[in-house]
Amino acid sequence: MAQVEIRAPVSVVDNAGRPSNFGWARSALFQYDPDLVRVPRRRINESDRYIVFSSTHLVVFEVLDSGYLGCVGTSVISTKDKQRTSHLIVVPFSLGGFAMPAKSERGCVRLREKEAVITFAALEKGEKGIRIIKTDIPHFGHQRRLRGELVLFEPAGAQSIVTHTSWRRDRDAFRCVRRSPWYVAEGVVQFGTTELVFTRGNAWGIFEWHRGVRPRMDTRYWASACGVCGGKQIGFSVGYGSEDARAGTENGFFLEGRLHKLDQVTFHISPTDWLRPWHFTSNDNRLEMRFIPYQDRLEHTSRFLFYSHKYLQVCGLFSGTVILDDGSPLSFQNITGFAERRKTRF
Repeated sequence: MAQVEIRAPVSVVDNAGRPSNFGWARSALFQYDPDLVRVPRRRINESDRYIVFSSTHLVVFEVLDSGYLGCVGTSVISTKDKQRTSHLIVVPFSLGGFAMPAKSERGCVRLREKEAVITFAALEKGEKGIRIIKTDIPHFGHQRRLRGELVLFEPAGAQSIVTHTSWRRDRDAFRCVRRSPWYVAEGVVQFGTTELVFTRGNAWGIFEWHRGVRPRMDTRYWASACGVCGGKQIGFSVGYGSEDARAGTENGFFLEGRLHKLDQVTFHISPTDWLRPWHFTSNDNRLEMRFIPYQDRLEHTSRFLFYSHKYLQVCGLFSGTVILDDGSPLSFQNITGFAERRKTRF
């Protein structure tokens, strides 16, 4: 089955509320409205995630509403001493209470849970394409406070990799995802007595937006990075899961914010040691990439006998070669990023 590029706005469900119009797009053309989806609210899964990094630190912000369970997670990773500090707030039976926006290009997420405050905002007035992250967590790792504000700037003419896929064995389940690995970041985050400074040209951001109906079980791999190569901004997002992605894989390479679409990408990982080098290849022979991990995080969450989440994230450096859409090769070295595997069961 050939991949299907969507070029005009379409709904992610048909008139009966069942998933339809599968494929991929270069912008947010898939229209999502949770009120039109036919399943109970407890099966709807919505999340926003930002990964912001410099040469010294990587910070992850995530808000997840999976129906039965809501999570607000933040991590700070030092790329120099390989230390990670994480903070997770679990909200039982969120059931849409986080009021996640239905569109990836606009709207805000504002949450206050257990004295912690986190805000994701996409500016709709003035200069478009700007996103603001604000956080204030009084007790973040050994009673240190995490607070600050980051601004993410979108490059001119930027494109994203947006996919809408389904599950063969669960006709109600679908997954609509936008990934944008090309933001320029600026701001300051105060972590205890340490100031994490992110300056334009030396700090980058990756945005992931996910809306859909979750299956009972899912295993997912994702890797992404962003940086500068030869004076030009590059980034990529590659991954796969247990859904039927024949109509549109979530793999793409970005040069100055412009998408160069890839087909299927395979992760070659040591089964015994995830800190050994990884290898990435594509079936269209357009991507050959090596990943040198330097720090990993394993998280296993179980709640209320009906939810299990195993999450392994590895940070490191990517090097390799990609063939662009015009047939020209582009080589890159030591671009900072991460790779991960998530196993979820309800």
